[in-house]
Amino acid sequence: MSVHISVQAAVGALAGGRVFPLVADEGTAVPYVVFQVVGGDPMSFISGDRPGKQERRVQFSVWAKTTLEAHAIAAQIETALCDTAELQTEVLTIAVDAFDEVTKYRGARQDFYLFC
Repeated sequence: MSVHISVQAAVGALAGGRVFPLVADEGTAVPYVVFQVVGGDPMSFISGDRPGKQERRVQFSVWAKTTLEAHAIAAQIETALCDTAELQTEVLTIAVDAFDEVTKYRGARQDFYLFC
């Protein structure tokens, strides 16, 4: 299954259902979540076989009117990913603060390894 489909299944209902791969649609109301694959470790076996799954580093950015709201949604994302057994989630970082100068939105950003 695609990492994008798996992520949407796990966290798609959060932030009022405003969860987008890579970038939110222009004019999207806050709060919203964007996620992107930012790396990972390719896997192959000595036999040359490739597994049906890959370990991907996925970064989530939550944008909201307040830092507290952004971090509350980030905590919900972490819980939802860790509770989704098929993703075999590894938390890589704590949620860190973010700020967008143009929109004045406050954010929280966090990275995970997802095995899917």
